[in-house]
Amino acid sequence: MKHFLLFYDFCEDYLQRRPALRDSHLRKAWDSSERGELVMAGALADPVDSAVLLFHADSSQAAERFAQTDPYVTGGLVTHWRVREWTTVVGADAATPVHPGTP
Repeated sequence: MKHFLLFYDFCEDYLQRRPALRDSHLRKAWDSSERGELVMAGALADPVDSAVLLFHADSSQAAERFAQTDPYVTGGLVTHWRVREWTTVVGADAATPVHPGTP
């Protein structure tokens, strides 16, 4: 299993438009979390212009499928999204732990 980051860029009036889609977006996110795909997610603050969602999966497909059907994306609140594999090496949940002295 690997980690993947899904990055969202929000439209300028995101905070004003969010209430209409928030429950359906959160329902989708919690469902993905309960399946063990979405580890953690949230908007970046000051300014609230983007978000980062962390996925744990065999491939980027879980994150890509999430974005393609997310109400924030389909409803136009997200202007651009991208998925990047994240090589995690430190921490209890690192996918590929590397300790000091490892070549």
